[in-house]
Amino acid sequence: MVVPTCSGSMIDQAKPDWKEPVPGFRYLEEEVSVSPDFQYEKLKACGLEPSAFGTDVDPAFFIGLAIQAGIRSGISAEGNINMLQGLTMHKRPVLGQELAISGEILSVSEVPRGLRVETDVGFLSNAGDRVLSARRISLKPSQDGISTKSGAGKRPASLIADVKELSMGGIVELTPQAVRDYSVEGNSIHYEEKAAARAGFRAPIIGGGMGVHYLTHAIWSRKPPTFFDADIFFRRPIFWDEKLRIAVSNPELEVETKMAVVKDLQSDLKIGTEMVLKKIEWD
Repeated sequence: MVVPTCSGSMIDQAKPDWKEPVPGFRYLEEEVSVSPDFQYEKLKACGLEPSAFGTDVDPAFFIGLAIQAGIRSGISAEGNINMLQGLTMHKRPVLGQELAISGEILSVSEVPRGLRVETDVGFLSNAGDRVLSARRISLKPSQDGISTKSGAGKRPASLIADVKELSMGGIVELTPQAVRDYSVEGNSIHYEEKAAARAGFRAPIIGGGMGVHYLTHAIWSRKPPTFFDADIFFRRPIFWDEKLRIAVSNPELEVETKMAVVKDLQSDLKIGTEMVLKKIEWD
């Protein structure tokens, strides 16, 4: 079964009989691919130039593909919030390449705001080799968890001590229409004002994967790597009408380089998403 990413994303509310996440739950075995048209459309919605990736798939797409795999397996993502994302590219994925999914829920723990869920999803080539791994910790809010409680479990300390010490890129101006165009197949807190308000946000927020596109695009614009392993932390919600800057601790993008999507709040700079390159290799 090949799930076309341009039309295969599932509107979460449409699926009945959701399963509760439990450790050991295995995702359905299926295949996915990212088409050139889909990548072009979504990167343009981000205001990014798709040609930077050539025939490669932007690895940031696999964050959403992993979530969608859970949805199709019966695990709701509606209202869930990304906390930590691990992303390992073992080989550069190619546009149109069919990749088999191997996914599992590793752990589920109770926190004041709901459930903290850890998953691991691998994307395998026809030969059975892992092309990409997406590891995720997310918050599944209880019915009243977002609006009345605090606490989603222990979070690692910020990677970046002083955002002003980073090398800053130009300003990216998000618009509601662009964020809606990117997000419309997925979690409604990213494109519906009422859904965002129910989750306790003043406006829709961009999905974690959308923010990561700005970081992977910066890497590929320098030079496409042959391997990378990164941890990504979602520190603050990024709203669909905010201005952003892409910042790096080392423009050469060496190991342990820290990268960030920074919210440009008039005279203040706040980190929305930060990423550390634990390992990166080039040709």
